[in-house]
Amino acid sequence: MKITSTRSKAGRHARVDSGRRKLLKLAAVGGAAAVASPWAFQSSRAAARPIKIGMITPETGPIAAFGQPSQWVADEVSKFLASGITVAGEKHPVQILNRDSQSDPNRASEVAADLINNANVDIMIASSTGDTTNPVADQCELNGVPCITSDDPWQSWFFGRKGDPKKGFEWTYHFFWGFDQVANMYAEMWLTLQTNKKVGVMLTNDPDGIAASNPQHGLPATVRSHGFDVNYLGLYPPLSDDFTAQITEFKKMNADIACGIFNPPQFAIFWTQCAQQGFRPKIMTPPKALLFPTAVEALGDRGAGTSTEVWWSHHHPFKSGLTGETAQQYCDAYEKASGKQWTQPLGFKHANLEVAIDVLKRAKKLDAASIRDAIKQTDYKSIVGPITWKGGPTNPVPNVCTTPLVGGQWEKGTKWKYDLEIVFNKTAPEIPLDRPFTAIQYS
Repeated sequence: MKITSTRSKAGRHARVDSGRRKLLKLAAVGGAAAVASPWAFQSSRAAARPIKIGMITPETGPIAAFGQPSQWVADEVSKFLASGITVAGEKHPVQILNRDSQSDPNRASEVAADLINNANVDIMIASSTGDTTNPVADQCELNGVPCITSDDPWQSWFFGRKGDPKKGFEWTYHFFWGFDQVANMYAEMWLTLQTNKKVGVMLTNDPDGIAASNPQHGLPATVRSHGFDVNYLGLYPPLSDDFTAQITEFKKMNADIACGIFNPPQFAIFWTQCAQQGFRPKIMTPPKALLFPTAVEALGDRGAGTSTEVWWSHHHPFKSGLTGETAQQYCDAYEKASGKQWTQPLGFKHANLEVAIDVLKRAKKLDAASIRDAIKQTDYKSIVGPITWKGGPTNPVPNVCTTPLVGGQWEKGTKWKYDLEIVFNKTAPEIPLDRPFTAIQYS
């Protein structure tokens, strides 16, 4: 990961103080005129500096599907905030500076540094796997810039950045589910079907896979604790294109259940090779790989019946604290505007922005320390559910807030080629169930 030269907190605050001194001098010179003319006061308020929100997601590259709705979300929120927001009694216009990480950690770090050092953003948000969230959060922590990230399992974000549970971080905060949640949810969902309880697991050699491989609390260990016979095959290179060795092992153990972390293109290769080599598990649940309709469509007829984690959907019973839109209304608006099917990151992109805006509105001053302090006091109802960093059961370590997680399964749709159905909700009963979980039906 590339770390760029820092902008010191002292320098940043000095520029703010210098600007204030100039304003005070101008006020002293023109005080009489300002008192005599109310128009002068109104003009000065109208000239309040814009608040800048940096927004970084992967819109191109191997994980582009995660960032695909980013620009639409930014544009819609910008329209909603056309009249500005009030911070510490003063109204400010808002600029959302959306940037593409290109699915590259080094690029994410460079873009973050540019937004910090050249654009002078007031707050940063970033989302979509550790390849984006971690380098962006590292830059913000290094430069003293408030930052809120999402859409990356929290262990990957926290421990992947060498976080210490005893003290946490100063400037960077995160909301999403964790590998413990997804592993427990998978195991409980799998237990609803009759299988031989043999599970083959493979993980990518990237921040997500490394975090999920933790021998005590990772995905294989947690699944094993539910009574499954787990054959963990270790970490594989993220851009692999031959999975013969892993498939052979899965067949050898007669695994009824297969599970592995994949980027969507790699899973398409893996699942095609499974068909070619005669591996037909009852359950195929790959974290990360099947979050998007396009990824399932790429599998052809073998996409139906595959299962995945569901962190947000049009059926989630939450609404935006910013716009008041329900999850269903927001998905409908996106589909109408884009002509594309809703995706899970859509809700989290919006939530990332609405949480940041809530923070800004509550800041006592428009400076880094005040914004950071407002993040700490967040207790907010977003379109993806409640978000707080004030302490409690949803804060497993400092700086982290967990969000609800349920199980889903893809089936052939009507309006779209495939629909994602909620098939397991024991882990979050407030999210409605569409139907029970079923085994894959092969033609």
